[in-house]
Amino acid sequence: MDLGEDVSSMFGKRSKTNSNSTVNRSRSKGMEEAPTSFNQKKCIAWFRQYSSPNNTDAIGPEGVEAFCRDLNVEPENIALLVLSWKMGAKQMGFFTLQEWLLGLTDLQCDSLAKLQGKLNYLHSLLLDSSHFKSIYRYAFDFSRDKDQRSLDVETAKAMLGLLLGRQWSLLNSFFQFLDQSRYRVLNKDQWCNVLEFSRAVDVDLKNYDVDGAWPVMLDEFVEWLKVTRGESNIQ
Repeated sequence: MDLGEDVSSMFGKRSKTNSNSTVNRSRSKGMEEAPTSFNQKKCIAWFRQYSSPNNTDAIGPEGVEAFCRDLNVEPENIALLVLSWKMGAKQMGFFTLQEWLLGLTDLQCDSLAKLQGKLNYLHSLLLDSSHFKSIYRYAFDFSRDKDQRSLDVETAKAMLGLLLGRQWSLLNSFFQFLDQSRYRVLNKDQWCNVLEFSRAVDVDLKNYDVDGAWPVMLDEFVEWLKVTRGESNIQ
């Protein structure tokens, strides 16, 4: 039954004018309280709270920090990386208005409260293997200096810790290897193969194929780890 007809039947003794007035107020109230509707103008106004006065179409590092404080997450929280991936953000520490609208329209979030309600969902995307791989690959370009084709090793370690810290038991050993190695940067092929290595190779390294198509860096890591464990055949 239509809401107006329902109200009319309940208060049938009221005049037609009063009944119509009640219907209009009820309909107006229902429209105002719709909780799931997305308002682009509201989303843009929210963006402007963090954008620079000199460039209202971009949020810089200070604005991102303020955004994280309001969202009650640390800047290094992996949920922020997933959110940046959703936005297609091209540079760490910056959001353009176009990126903001792309990600938040997809999430249907036009307020802080709505986005806070989506944090668990953002975390859940990491549990899907294909989504995780996409986010992992995205993280390389997102976090590198835009005038460089490779990722400096310290930034790479920070991002690897964020992405693989809870799922790759050899990560700390890999960090130790990098610290004593000749490598000062990781290229994208090396970056992507670290993920594949973490998924494919057992902790004891027994299923590592020395004749496989792994980057030299990972061959060297395996040999270094075997030496460290006293398992190397090198004389």
